[in-house]
Amino acid sequence: MGDKSAKSGESQTEATQFGALQIAIDGPAGAGKSTVARRLAESLGYLYIDTGAMYRTATWLARKHNLSLSQADEIAQLAAGSDIVLKPADETSEGRIRVFVNGEEVTMAIRTREITEWASPVSALAPLRTVLVKKQQQLASSGAAVLDGRDIGTVVLPNAGLKIFLTASPDVRARRCLIDLERQGEKANFDELLKAINERDHRDSTRDVSPLTKADDAIEVSTDNLSIDQVVDKLMSLVKSRLQQSTSKSGSPA
Repeated sequence: MGDKSAKSGESQTEATQFGALQIAIDGPAGAGKSTVARRLAESLGYLYIDTGAMYRTATWLARKHNLSLSQADEIAQLAAGSDIVLKPADETSEGRIRVFVNGEEVTMAIRTREITEWASPVSALAPLRTVLVKKQQQLASSGAAVLDGRDIGTVVLPNAGLKIFLTASPDVRARRCLIDLERQGEKANFDELLKAINERDHRDSTRDVSPLTKADDAIEVSTDNLSIDQVVDKLMSLVKSRLQQSTSKSGSPA
């Protein structure tokens, strides 16, 4: 992405009743990170950076240009030279952040089962991660930002003011994935999805580059028996508590 890297489609809200805090949300695929992170950012007036969408977009570009996993440098260069823009969700995107590549919207194209299956190995490519992590850090430099992914609290924002590790059982995540795919008109089998999720968990947690790991200072939150609203409310309470702690220590808003 280099000079043309992923950009927010909307400027961050300057007037907010909350202080500035970098919030890192990590966890396995299907735990609800993107939806919760977006809703939390909206409530706080913070910038939301969907790092998963960035890696999915790089995967979409690699598949479009027929690049293989052995061409890591080429994939990274392709992503670096592409104009990738992230915009807030609207009624056309089913609540997902909108993604554009060189002016073409790929919001739903990067959510297909094919891209989902390829995204994990592509996102493990070191050259690509170097490109995207740098941009993610730049986007979050203002402080008032929410990022979600696999290595936000350990690699991208190791000094984040609040780190959350969002989890859910494989069965629950497989059912959520099944619903999402059926909503997009794709046929899917629960058992196949469950197997794929378990395999992805293993790949993500054992890969050499930025594996899925819970940061030592992250707060674990299970979403199994909680609605989206309940998860957002829980995280909102954690944010307010952390900001109050920062205020009491500094004597001024964070």
